Amino acid sequence: MTNVINMVNYFSLIFYKLIIGIHASLASDRNFLAASLQQRGDQDKLKLFSYTMKFNYTLSLLVSCFILYLTFINAANFNIINQCTYTVWAAASPGGGRRLDQGQTWSLDVAPGPTNARIWGRTNCNFDANGQGQCQTGDCNGRLECQGYGKPPNTLAEFALNQPNNLDYFDISLLYGFNIPLEFSSVTPCHDIRCSAPIVDQCPTQLRTPGGCNNPCTVFNTTEYCCTSGTSCGPTFFSTFCKGRCPDAYCDRRDDPTSSFTCPSGTNYTVVFCP
Repeated sequence: MTNVINMVNYFSLIFYKLIIGIHASLASDRNFLAASLQQRGDQDKLKLFSYTMKFNYTLSLLVSCFILYLTFINAANFNIINQCTYTVWAAASPGGGRRLDQGQTWSLDVAPGPTNARIWGRTNCNFDANGQGQCQTGDCNGRLECQGYGKPPNTLAEFALNQPNNLDYFDISLLYGFNIPLEFSSVTPCHDIRCSAPIVDQCPTQLRTPGGCNNPCTVFNTTEYCCTSGTSCGPTFFSTFCKGRCPDAYCDRRDDPTSSFTCPSGTNYTVVFCP
């Protein structure tokens, strides 16, 4: 799907950088011309030049502010809450990472545009004073402040903000496995989805891994389980196991009609670990 907002953001950034360059150029030209006019003693032209430069500078600042407004309109706030009885190291792409002990929250603002954004939890982590370490599940290159995506298994809250028709798209995905029960809801009434079943405890033997439950594609890497053959891909024992416990969640790549949800752009959201 064409990401119109990404294009707007891209050109907004280009224009903003262009205007900053114009500011620098105008300042240099202004100083040079003002010095020349002063040397010639032409006070009337100096005043007219000064007024013109002030007008141009003010106009360019207003244009800059308007472009930044377009860039950040319909940004969303995500209130991330840990209700688990254990510590969760929350992660977000974009956004970084944060340690959340039981009952703690993390307020995360995300600008519109990204189509593959996600929030997830990491478990059994150890980080040093520099934020370097490792997590048993959901690890992202050994960093507290995540850059990129986490290592499976990890339950994902996925979203794309301010997409065509002024809609946000969001879902809970188990395509990369399961490690923490999750709820993903809008602050204003729209949709409330969750995957709160004890999947780690009930995980089929073939998918078990320390601290989580793998997706079968991760384990077997076959067309049958990775659903890479389009519409010919059918339900399996494992996808049925997943969907029966978390009907709101993506369990395989055919789940769009039942697992992708929308809210109006500008909506704020709550993500809860262990709802």
